[in-house]
Amino acid sequence: MKRVLLLAAVLCLSACAWGPGMSMDEGAFRKRYAGKADAGTGDAFEIIPIDAELLSRQLAEREQTRPAPRQDPLAAAAADYDYRVTAHDVLSVIVWDHPELTIPAGEFRSAEATGHPVAADGTMFFPHVGVIPVAGKTLREIRELLTKGLAPVIERPQLDVRVVGFRGQKVQVTGEVLAPGSIPITDVPLRVQDAISQAKGPTAEADLRGVTLTRGGQTFTLDLQALHEQGDISQNWLLQDGDILHVSDRSRNKVFVLGEVRKPSSRLMVKGRMTLAEAIGDSEGFEPVTSNPARLYVIRGSFDRPTIYKLDASSPDALLLATQFQLQPHDVVFVSAHELTRWNRIISQIQPTVQLLWQAVDTGNRAIIIQPP
Repeated sequence: MKRVLLLAAVLCLSACAWGPGMSMDEGAFRKRYAGKADAGTGDAFEIIPIDAELLSRQLAEREQTRPAPRQDPLAAAAADYDYRVTAHDVLSVIVWDHPELTIPAGEFRSAEATGHPVAADGTMFFPHVGVIPVAGKTLREIRELLTKGLAPVIERPQLDVRVVGFRGQKVQVTGEVLAPGSIPITDVPLRVQDAISQAKGPTAEADLRGVTLTRGGQTFTLDLQALHEQGDISQNWLLQDGDILHVSDRSRNKVFVLGEVRKPSSRLMVKGRMTLAEAIGDSEGFEPVTSNPARLYVIRGSFDRPTIYKLDASSPDALLLATQFQLQPHDVVFVSAHELTRWNRIISQIQPTVQLLWQAVDTGNRAIIIQPP
């Protein structure tokens, strides 16, 4: 029994890797991915130190990867926008000096309720003119059509045509907005930002970097955050009938903070941005007793092709680097445990077994001593 206990103690002293919990073994990492790097990138799987040079290089890369200007397919129509009447719209026709041809709205009757609805086939009826096609025409074209039809009945007719009910063309706004629903297209050009504003704006969980526009079976991704922060108006497309505008949530923009921090958790990025210092701070900082700040890692990418960054934060001024290191969605921030912490955890795991074996040996020795000669 004494030999067994001695052997267990020797094995524990020689292998802290047996300690419970996760640990970052840099040598094992390099061995696992040895020979898997692409040609010409021999250090593709090296652990990259976070220093001033790395931060400068990443800043330059971010400047080069800003959202590219988008080409609005309806840019030409937006420059010369003119609303065209469609089925189910309601028109109001005012014929000057002929009140019998103008339906009064009245105090308790809206203009929409007393107007002339456009039928499903795109036609509208008007006295002395009859049924005329109006769908697809502008208000000016409809006015000219009615004027020509009333000319045989009224001398030099003067009339005005307005849309009092925009019911034929709509855009659907869904996702993270305060009032999702249908937004009518009116005689004022409706753009993406206008539609979101009419839906009472985005919620706190909205991710404006990934607003999707579905049109005719195709989906386009627009970055409204670039519109707000950089004035990129190319992201603010003109909408048309049948468009579906979806504002996604930011649940996919998470980073995971694990290891020796006070509060391991997943953290949601704000506007798609979070620094390494913010991630550690939101997790209430390092565990003062068990953590090893000299081994702070950021693990990025897939398991087959990971990129690992390392920061030696044993000195507080190193956290100035952490305030500038930008995280990306699904990054894993890992704080290693101190070697002494891992040793103490090994001891705490084997202590009950050692005590049990020692008690067994002690009981056996006592039994031998008290046996009669």
